[in-house]
Amino acid sequence: MAEEQATDVAQQPEQLEQQFIIERIYLKDASFESPHSPTIFTEEWDPETNLQLNTEVTSITDGHYEVVLLITVTVKTGGNTAFLVEVAQAGVFNIIGYEPDQLNHLLASYCPSNLFPYAREAIASMISKGSFPEMHLSPINFDALYSQRLEEEAAKQTTEEA
Repeated sequence: MAEEQATDVAQQPEQLEQQFIIERIYLKDASFESPHSPTIFTEEWDPETNLQLNTEVTSITDGHYEVVLLITVTVKTGGNTAFLVEVAQAGVFNIIGYEPDQLNHLLASYCPSNLFPYAREAIASMISKGSFPEMHLSPINFDALYSQRLEEEAAKQTTEEA
């Protein structure tokens, strides 16, 4: 019986232990523009906010990935741009032993979720230093965005096949 178990174990393919390690989080790029200052400070403050969000993933070496969370916040008041903030918050992640679907989910959802608080702080700091009213971005559900993207891709494939 013991010999049979030893043979079964020897015939199984070697499984990699799953690892997820945040190796580094860093600010890759940041920009703040206030093209209509100082006159914008004399206008009535009735802000219209536009938020753009994107991610980029680059494979560095086996199991090492750079994930960049790109956030652009544009605020206009009275038809003029009050300020524009762009942040590229990045991280290097060591991810080993996951199936492709799981890896894709980690890179598209879990990694950006880890980067977002750092990006949010950088954006709030720049807006404050620009002498504008405090602005704190609400939390973002990256899992929901990931699911939505998968649904959109599946719908697109269905229409292309039809």
